[in-house]
Amino acid sequence: MRTIRQAEASDIDGIKALLKKYHKDTISDEDRPNGFVTTAISDEKLKKLISEEDGVTIIADGDKVLGFCFAAPWEFWEEWPLFRHMMDIIPEYSFEGKQLVLSETYQYGPMCIDSSIRGTGAFEELFFASLSKFKDRFPVMLTFVNQINGRSVKAHTEKAHMETICPFDFGDNHYYLMGIRTERLQAEEQ
Repeated sequence: MRTIRQAEASDIDGIKALLKKYHKDTISDEDRPNGFVTTAISDEKLKKLISEEDGVTIIADGDKVLGFCFAAPWEFWEEWPLFRHMMDIIPEYSFEGKQLVLSETYQYGPMCIDSSIRGTGAFEELFFASLSKFKDRFPVMLTFVNQINGRSVKAHTEKAHMETICPFDFGDNHYYLMGIRTERLQAEEQ
């Protein structure tokens, strides 16, 4: 039976296996059109994300990790060049008429769902479970989606109801900065 819960240290191998299966550098050609993950994470950072931030929500069937979602305040992500770039540009934008402030937002993602449970509502379940961990700390959740990852763009706009704040480029890639108010989500979920 499938459960959603916060990850523990014992889940690290399962998270890493799923990340490797769907990471842009290691994904199979067969799976690539159905979405991929672009963020890599070291064992040390993953342990900190779990133990210090309580920022990994998973879907599991027994001991098998079938999906994960990462989330943490910006300070956690600042050593990654892409996230550092996002931290630099976020204050230049507003969302729903209010200037974005790093201390009032957090970074969600990556999220990864095993193909065996896609289309079953797992994305929405995992998204909202992860969101609930941070709803009392931050009014706005932000993320980025690679523009060529059509499945992820569609999931975040149609299933999660996130709004595109702006397109941005980093390196040779083109992304969408997306956001959603956690208060609005709370109201929608009730």
